[in-house]
Amino acid sequence: MLGSTHGTFTTDLRARVVACGETPRDAVHGVTAVAGDVDVSGRPLHAPVPDLDRFFRPESVAVIGASDTEGRPNTGITRQLLAWAERVGARLVPVHPTRTSVFGVDCVPSVGALTEPVDLAVLLVADPLPVIEELAETKVRFAVAFASGFAETGETGAAAQERLAAAVRRSGLRLLGPNTNLNAFERFRDDLEGPAVALITQSGHQGRPVFTLQELGVRLSHWAPTGNEADLETADFLSYFAGRPEVGAIACYVEGLKDGRSFLLAADRAARHGVPVVAVKVGRTETGARTAASHTGKLTGADRVVDAAMRQYGVIRVDGLDQLQDTSALLARARRPQADGVVVYSISGGTGAHFADLATAAGLELPTLHQAKQDELHQWIPEYLNVANPVDNGGHPVGDWRGRKIIDAILADPSVGVLICPITGPFPPMSDKLAQDLVDAAEATDKLVCVVWGSPVGTEAAYRETLLGSSRVATFRTFSNCIGAVKAYLDHHRFTASYRSPFDEAPRTPSPSLRKAQALVRPGRRLSEHAAKQLLRAYGIRVPREQLVTSAAAAVRAAGLVGYPVVMKASGAQLAHKTELGLVKVGLTSASQVRDAYRELTDIARFEGIDLDGILVCQMVGRGVEMVVGVTHDALFGPTVTVGLGGVLVEVLNDTAVRVPPFGEHEARSMLGELRGRALLDGVRGAPPADVDALVEVVLRVQRMALELDGDLAELDINPLMVLPRGQGAVALDALAVCR
Repeated sequence: MLGSTHGTFTTDLRARVVACGETPRDAVHGVTAVAGDVDVSGRPLHAPVPDLDRFFRPESVAVIGASDTEGRPNTGITRQLLAWAERVGARLVPVHPTRTSVFGVDCVPSVGALTEPVDLAVLLVADPLPVIEELAETKVRFAVAFASGFAETGETGAAAQERLAAAVRRSGLRLLGPNTNLNAFERFRDDLEGPAVALITQSGHQGRPVFTLQELGVRLSHWAPTGNEADLETADFLSYFAGRPEVGAIACYVEGLKDGRSFLLAADRAARHGVPVVAVKVGRTETGARTAASHTGKLTGADRVVDAAMRQYGVIRVDGLDQLQDTSALLARARRPQADGVVVYSISGGTGAHFADLATAAGLELPTLHQAKQDELHQWIPEYLNVANPVDNGGHPVGDWRGRKIIDAILADPSVGVLICPITGPFPPMSDKLAQDLVDAAEATDKLVCVVWGSPVGTEAAYRETLLGSSRVATFRTFSNCIGAVKAYLDHHRFTASYRSPFDEAPRTPSPSLRKAQALVRPGRRLSEHAAKQLLRAYGIRVPREQLVTSAAAAVRAAGLVGYPVVMKASGAQLAHKTELGLVKVGLTSASQVRDAYRELTDIARFEGIDLDGILVCQMVGRGVEMVVGVTHDALFGPTVTVGLGGVLVEVLNDTAVRVPPFGEHEARSMLGELRGRALLDGVRGAPPADVDALVEVVLRVQRMALELDGDLAELDINPLMVLPRGQGAVALDALAVCR
C-alpha cells in the first residue's frame, strides 16, 4: 500500500505556499484557505459556517431607496419589508434623500446618516456598488441587492458583478444577490410544529411548491434565494442550515454551483449532522445547462460529475419540484427507520401487485411476512386472499375494530420498517375508515406509515382533514413520488449511519512519489507512453517489464532481457491511438520477428510523419479483464477519477463510473458496483475471478497522483489496465498523460 491512499491529495505549488506559512488562494476555485486547516493542495478541509442569525432575525433593518409612492415597484417591496420586520421584531429605518418619512416611519437621508448599528441593509437601487462602498463605513453586517443586469446578462454584466464582489470583500459585510428577490422575507406560519424544511433556491419561483407545503401542515423555517451569488452562495446557507436544531431537511433548487469544493464541504457538514439534503440540480442536458448559465451566470458543471459528487456526500438528487416537495417533507418529519422492510397494504389485489412491481424495481425491499404473521392476519382477512406482502385485505373493515388490528399487526413485525397503503381513489365509507385507522396506527408507532391518495380531486375530507391533519402520516398523490421518497429515506439513514468524512483523512503532507513524478512533467505537452508509464511507476502502479530502444539490434537484446514472447509498440508524445495505425505488434517469439517488427514500426511512423522517442519492447502479460482508469479535470470540482470497462471498445461501451476526490476504499468499490459489466470481474463463462483488490488499489493510487499533480496533470488514461486473476494483481499495459 502507498501510505494512506484513501482520500488523499496535494498540489505541489499550493503545498509549498502552505509550508511557507502563507494563506493561499485557490486560483481555480476562488477559495481562501487558512494555513493549518487545508490539505496538501491548499484546499480547505472544513466548511466555513457564516453566522446568519442576524440576517434571518435582524434587530435593525435599513431600506435604501424606500418608497410609499403608489405604483412604484419599491413601494410594494417597502410595504412587505415593513410587515416582515414587525413579525420578526426588527426596527426598520427607511433611507431616502428627499423624504422625511415613508409609511409614517421617519427616514434618514443617506447611509452615512445612520446613527446606530444596522444588521441588514436592503438595497432598492439600480446600482448597488456605490451603496456597498458607503455601507463599509457603517459596519453593516448583511446586505441584499435585488438589482439585475449582472452575470446573468453576459460578459459585461459579469465584469460588473466582479466589481461588486470585490467591493463586498473589501467592506467586510456579506451580500445576498444580486438578481435575488423577497423570498427570505415571506410570511412563514408559526403555528406548525415539528422539524422544519429549510429552502435554498437560485430561482425564487421554483421554490413555491416547497413553500406551500405549509398549507399541508409541513413547517418551513427559512428561505434563502441566492440569486447570482456574488458573495453568499448555496454552500453558505447549506452549512448554516445543517447546524440549526429546528431544521429536519434542506431542500435546494440549484442552477449552478459557484464553487465545487465549498459545496462538497457544506454537504459533508450536513452528512456529519445527519441532516438530509434534497436537491434539484438543472443542467442535465446541454439545453438545460445553457439556459441555467444565462439565468444565473454560473457553470452548471459536467452533469455526471455533479451527480457523482452529490451521491458521495449523501445529497439526494431529484428531477421534479413535486419530488423535491414530497421527499424533503418526508425526510424532515420521519423518524429513524427501525427496519428496511416495506409492506404494501391495499384493498385491491391489483393495486397491491402494481405498487409492489414499481417498488421492487426501484430497489425497495418487500420481505415475505413469515408464516406466523400471515396466520395472524388471516384471523381478520379471508384465507383466499394473499397476505404474504403485499397484504390484500379484500376491502378494509368498516363496521368494527378489525381494520386497526390488521394495521397494528403488520407494524408489529420486526422486519417491517415502512407500511405503504396505496388508495387509488376514494370509496367512502371504506376509504374514510381506512384513512382514520392508518392515522391512529401511525400516531401509536415510531414506524413510517405512508398513504398514496390517488384521487385527482383532492377535496375529500379523508384526504384534506384526516390524512393531512396528521403529522405522523406521510401522504402522497402519486405512486412514483411515494416510492422515490421512501427509498431516499431509507438510503439516507443507511448512508449517515456509516458516514465517515473523507476530509478527515486527507493528508497534510505530500507523498514521496510527488518529487519523482514532478521530474517527469512536461508543461503543456503530452507524454509518450514510456514517460506516462514512468509516472505510474512513481506511484507504485505496476507496468510490464519493458525497454525503450532506438535500433533493431537493441530491440533484440531487450527482448532477450524482457523474455519472449514480447509486444513491440511505437512510443512518441504525438501518439494517442497506436492500434489504428498498426503501431503495435503482439506475440513476437523470435529475434527475427523482433527485427522485422522494429523496421515495420519505424517505417509506418516515418510514412505517417510521426516523431518517435523509440520503440518499446514489452513483456507479454497474461489474459484478464481489461479496465480503464483515468483522470480528467472538471471546471467546478478539479480532478476527477474514472474507472470502467476498457480496451479498444471503451468509447463504444461507455461503461464507467466517476468520483470527485477525496474518497476512500469504500467509495472506490462502490464505483465498480455501478458498472453494467461488473460481473466480468467476478468471472464469467469459466473465467476466474479478477483481482478486484488490486484494481481498487490502482484507483486509489491514481487518485493520489491526480491530486498531488493537480496543477500539472490535465489528463491521464490507463487503457487497458489488465486486471489479472485474483491474487495476481493488475498491470497498466498502456497509458496516456497530458500535462497542464
